[in-house]
Amino acid sequence: MRYPSRIRRYLGILLPMSLLASAEETQVSFRNDIMPVFSRGGCNTGSCHGHRDGRGEFKLSLWGENPGKDYQALLQGGKRVNRKAPAASKILRKPTLEMEHKGKKRFAVDSPECSLLRQWIEQGAKDDRKEAPRLQSLVVTPETLTLSEPQRSVQLKVEATFANGEKRDVSYWSVYTLSNLVAEVDQGGTVTFLKPGETTVLVRYQNRRVSARLALVPHRPDFAWNDPVPVNYIDEHVFAKLRRLRMNPSGRCDDATFIRRTSLDIIGRLPTAEEARSFVADPAPDKRSKLVDKLLQRPEYAEFWALKWSDLLRNEEKVLDRTGVEKFHAWMRDSIGQGKGLDQFVRDLLTARGSTYKNPAANYYRALRNPTDRSEATAQLFLGARLRCAKCHNHPFDRWTQDEYYQFAALFDGIDYKIIENKRRDKHDKNQFIGEQEVKLVKERKFVDPRTKKPPQPRLLGAGSAALDDQRDRFEQLAEWITAKENSLFPMVQANRVWANLMGRGLVDPVDDFRPTNPASHPELLEALAKDFAEQGYDLRHLIRRITTSRTYQLSSEPNATNEDDGINYPRALMPRLPAEVLLDAVHTSLDRPGSFKQYKEIERAVALPGIKGTFLDNNPHHDDRFLRLFGKPPRLLNSDAERLNEISLAQVFEMTSGETLSALLEMEGNRLDQLLANDQSNEEILSTLYWTTITRPPSTRERETLLPHLAVPSREARRKALEDIAWALLNSKEFIFRH
Repeated sequence: MRYPSRIRRYLGILLPMSLLASAEETQVSFRNDIMPVFSRGGCNTGSCHGHRDGRGEFKLSLWGENPGKDYQALLQGGKRVNRKAPAASKILRKPTLEMEHKGKKRFAVDSPECSLLRQWIEQGAKDDRKEAPRLQSLVVTPETLTLSEPQRSVQLKVEATFANGEKRDVSYWSVYTLSNLVAEVDQGGTVTFLKPGETTVLVRYQNRRVSARLALVPHRPDFAWNDPVPVNYIDEHVFAKLRRLRMNPSGRCDDATFIRRTSLDIIGRLPTAEEARSFVADPAPDKRSKLVDKLLQRPEYAEFWALKWSDLLRNEEKVLDRTGVEKFHAWMRDSIGQGKGLDQFVRDLLTARGSTYKNPAANYYRALRNPTDRSEATAQLFLGARLRCAKCHNHPFDRWTQDEYYQFAALFDGIDYKIIENKRRDKHDKNQFIGEQEVKLVKERKFVDPRTKKPPQPRLLGAGSAALDDQRDRFEQLAEWITAKENSLFPMVQANRVWANLMGRGLVDPVDDFRPTNPASHPELLEALAKDFAEQGYDLRHLIRRITTSRTYQLSSEPNATNEDDGINYPRALMPRLPAEVLLDAVHTSLDRPGSFKQYKEIERAVALPGIKGTFLDNNPHHDDRFLRLFGKPPRLLNSDAERLNEISLAQVFEMTSGETLSALLEMEGNRLDQLLANDQSNEEILSTLYWTTITRPPSTRERETLLPHLAVPSREARRKALEDIAWALLNSKEFIFRH
């Protein structure tokens, strides 16, 4: 058979030259030629025949992960593939709409796809499982590229290398997906930018995935680099990329913004008016670095960062009970406050056993009741590997296979619990525990691979990982492997997590999703941060100090004409909404009234709460508890940074403008408004103090001219109402609600 002349003109770049010969000379490979046809046509996606239940009584493996099963499905019944009458085969007639096809048209009659399928059927529709060379590697070119306007397009070239040494251009047969909407990509791999920006192109061919990171720089003929002076290596990396993108960083933030930003980011609370005024008035050139050092030694620092780890480690009361929650939180707070290296912190968690009251780190395993939960949590928290997809099929966007998933999960088998007592309130809820437990290792292994019904061989994660030593504690080996100097992922993931907390966005985003198809925005910077972190003994204070003393961290949030559309390269400070606990504490601090929580009546700050319960389990929580839930405090049911929601909703607007929490605090007797009025201060002094207390700056001239007449009323009652109005407006301002 010969290809139509129109196809022959361009098919040479799509197929090996040998396949352009006659059917008698070369066999079409089912594994290496036909399987890519189904992927390119979208036939084996989850929305089509790759769905777990298939479509139209025809099921393919998801993304072609199991060619053997796909071959059997194709040949079943003799109608999809008709060896006697190839042209009558459904796999030719349906995708070309010669027959009705709910999946719509996938390719044309005279397309390369149709020609290959027809040739394969004419050659006997054989499965070349034993003969087909395996795909060994996949490379996309260019891997990184920065375009400059007016050029807006680039053709990606994808080259596959097979076990027999053959190299093949598979650009046409690859599947392309973009990470955002700044560009579009056609089926042949041509990427066209719709506007300036950056995008990552995910490229899939057979069982391999690679990515290309591309950027379009706007045409700025008059661009002049403003040449900011770097403070440390962070600035050098960030500024180098900004210059390449023809983007100037914003100016340095003022002192009032800096003390507010660092106080919120490091200790989770607002600076007092006195602290802020004193800092701004201080003429010392090194006052910013001194402030960072001072904040890192305050007790609130350990409380705030223990809150973050409590979220990640599922420190919630239903499974751990109140005593366990409090002891686990105290262990985290004390570990952070004492400066324990994060590597030791993780080793303590992974090797912990015994009483969850006497050895609080053992609560890590008390919260994770089965091998798959333990393995998924450990991989995601400490290695940035999201394994869950590999539970049902080979990971579509990462390198993890089902075999690796179940082997790693098997490592966490053999953990059991001695329940010393359980005073659960709900006798029918088997997931509720109230009472002391002991985490212990047992010889009995119950975990099986559902595919084989047999226990998998326990292994560390990754096909090339070393085998476990049967003579040693496997959890000690696990902890050593994760925190080993050779394992670059651990310091990268932890450094990225700290960076995201301080900068508003991770260098890898989402924070705990490290994979080749989700590259870092600044890979060299991430490597430098990880190296610095590891060399300093995984000292959390050191890393926070390094980031917060950089000029990049201290940039203003005010955009300029070159960076106003960028949200990923740190040309200016991002402005995320304050976390739920920080925002609630800021409201209470501004009005000088303590918080009130139904579960922990003795605790006045939301940031210091050990666990969660009220808003998720109690019928009548305090309004402060409801506030936390509304503004995104996570229920701690996942070991992921993504569980906390910092999104903005209409319900939050109603809560801030007319909700019970703010309204009650504004009207409460003895609050800051009453204190200001009782101090016999002038209206101008009262206004200035209120501004410094809530948004950490003095009122502008225009604000004074507008608000002072509002306060100039004869009676104290009217004056207090006027002050309530001003305080309400400040607490609902973007300057208060957002970190800037």
